[in-house]
Amino acid sequence: MRTGTDYLASLDDGRRVIVDGKPVDNPAGDPAFAPIARTIGALFDLAADPANGMQVHDETLGRAVNRLFLAPRAAAELTAYRTAAQVWADHTHGWVGRSPDHVGAFLAAFSAHPEAFAENLRDNVAAFHRRVVENDLYVSYAIIPPQVSRASTAHAWEGEFIQVGVKHEREDGIVVRGAQMLATGGAVADEILVSCIKPLQAEDTDFAISFTVPVSAAGLTLYCRRPYAPSATSEFDYPLSSRYDETDALLVFDDVFIPWKDVFVYKDVAGLRKQFFDTGAHVLGNWQAQIRFATKLNFLAGIARKITAVNGVDKFPGVVEKLGELASLVSVVESGVLAAEHTGAADEQGLFRPGAPSLYGAMGLQSEIHPRVIEIVRDLAGGGVLQVPSSVHELEGAQTREDMERYVSSPGVSAVERVKLFKLAWDAIGSEFAGRHQQYELFYAGAPFVVKGYAFRNFDYGSATGGVDRFLASYGLDEVSAQRADVASPVRP
Repeated sequence: MRTGTDYLASLDDGRRVIVDGKPVDNPAGDPAFAPIARTIGALFDLAADPANGMQVHDETLGRAVNRLFLAPRAAAELTAYRTAAQVWADHTHGWVGRSPDHVGAFLAAFSAHPEAFAENLRDNVAAFHRRVVENDLYVSYAIIPPQVSRASTAHAWEGEFIQVGVKHEREDGIVVRGAQMLATGGAVADEILVSCIKPLQAEDTDFAISFTVPVSAAGLTLYCRRPYAPSATSEFDYPLSSRYDETDALLVFDDVFIPWKDVFVYKDVAGLRKQFFDTGAHVLGNWQAQIRFATKLNFLAGIARKITAVNGVDKFPGVVEKLGELASLVSVVESGVLAAEHTGAADEQGLFRPGAPSLYGAMGLQSEIHPRVIEIVRDLAGGGVLQVPSSVHELEGAQTREDMERYVSSPGVSAVERVKLFKLAWDAIGSEFAGRHQQYELFYAGAPFVVKGYAFRNFDYGSATGGVDRFLASYGLDEVSAQRADVASPVRP
């Protein structure tokens, strides 16, 4: 199986990644991307170690492959999938939102449902999935149009090919032009799945496409938002920014050639929806996302608990109340993950899908749970995250170390340990990295009304309203009149 060393070496492939107006020669060696590249490399090393239980034997290859890139087809396989996903989530503590298993889950579900794709493109989906499995590919995705106008779709925008679309068709493939967002981790991925999850109109057929493209493809440029890793003065001062900043990128296609073998959906508005929802890709991919999210919430709760212990307030009733609320919020998401597993079932093609009502029920509250967790951590940390030295140097310097130890320590906790904890807390709730994560979690699976729409459509309202109807049918005006008559004419001995 692929190792972290293999992965890092593969990033030096001539890809065009732009930061501060200049191309990055090799992401693996650049301060903006090297930290997240090393983190992704460590994930591949974890998967390559049989001791971590992430492998499954592939009969076609005659060797082990990553379980997270395969479609679960039994209850036991769904459980094994969660266990494997937890290994990666634990390594990043949930801070890497688009690790390779996210889009990997979408592709596994795609391949399990070839009937959801046009007949002439089905083999492309299966073949690409095999490439991912056999080569341990890290696939990111860009499935949202640029925010030119949120009131209309691509065909109505001024200018030609703002959203990525088909400029012209060739015998051996298509040429695409335009842009698409938001390729989280795209700068350090192997390939990118480009599609559109936003509903399109019949007039948008030129933009109703789904394809994969190597990050190094000629004519493809990735414009990244400002990376946070280079401004992290040290791992001690910014322990999260210096490890987990996966970057987000706008993809710009300047007449990029896509061979037919890499096209999944072609000028098919309905086909875009089918690939995500008819295949089970949306439910499996977002189950992975909730495993990751629950891990992150648990980590934030751990920060809060340690802060209250260091400050000596963890026995105060008001503090216990807030810690109890934190525990409740984390448990809601964890319970949704486990309930989705417990209620999972095989579909007509044998894909064992997590239970959608439980999954989307937890996911529908993500945009409310995460801000509330952050608010509680902020409340419990108080001014402690502000009154920390500017950098680790104050803890090391001969002229400053004594003041730090005298004025910044807590009973039984050295200045180094206290500052270390509060620096971590700040990077989780107050730094630029933290601010990006707060925005990211709000819109992780779309706008809140979109995510709650998934919960609405997958909840068994038929059963709920049926119970109300049966109860309403159990009484009426005749029964009320009879009861009044009985009261008015009591039986006398």
